[in-house]
Amino acid sequence: MTSQQAPTLFEQIRKSDENGNEFWSARDLAKVLEYTEYRNFKPVIKKAREACKQSGQLVENHFVHLHEMVVIGSGASRELESARLSRYACYLIVQNADPAKEVVALGQTYFAVQTRLQEIRQMEEYNRLNTEDEKRVFLRGELTRNNLLLAEAAKTAGVVEPIDYAIFQNHGYMGLYGGLDAKAIRERKGLKKSQNLPDHMGSSELAANVFRATQTDDKLRRENIAGKDRANQTHFEVGARVRQTIQELGGTMPENLPPAENIGKIGKGSRKRLR
Repeated sequence: MTSQQAPTLFEQIRKSDENGNEFWSARDLAKVLEYTEYRNFKPVIKKAREACKQSGQLVENHFVHLHEMVVIGSGASRELESARLSRYACYLIVQNADPAKEVVALGQTYFAVQTRLQEIRQMEEYNRLNTEDEKRVFLRGELTRNNLLLAEAAKTAGVVEPIDYAIFQNHGYMGLYGGLDAKAIRERKGLKKSQNLPDHMGSSELAANVFRATQTDDKLRRENIAGKDRANQTHFEVGARVRQTIQELGGTMPENLPPAENIGKIGKGSRKRLR
């Protein structure tokens, strides 16, 4: 299974009910995550349900126990135990699945990005925003905050010197922007060396970079990544997976998005409304 196939598989097994609500079958997800026997997958679901409870969510909203018809070896069908899973349930499951499997690592990034996207869309503060400028200011603040957390995680991993951190950041950009580093992105967008990239990103591009920063931070801490080379590779891989998710959703690649006006020139009215 290649890294190009895995995100597509997660979307391929996504289902919708008669009301248009998306969900995943636990048995389908188990197969994608390479659990050959469902009984070995059930403990993972149990851990995910507990994590859901601990997060303050109603388990019943995300995990619905049911039976579904499954084709068995003889070609006949049999009603077997399964569960209807929300996107958040899938996120918790991949966080508790076998991390040694490549497809699990891909799933962790895929569902984390998707879950984060839903969170932003559902945030009361974000939903009050009416203009592109307001969204840009909000997401620019999110990126600044998450970059600070990412810098702390990178330092713990061994990225200490300023030059090393610049290299680390470029690896994230190269993953997300199809191989382009910060200099190449500026050239592509017609920006000067002195112009700060995030200050000229529109809301979609800022959101993609927020996802990149949050998921790299999470992965560095969760897996106790140590060493500059491993940290750089991790940042690149997460950036590439965020890119794959954008492609999966039919979005525009970030390097093809036009540069926006310097965020510092946005009227004070937009900033005041966010306070």
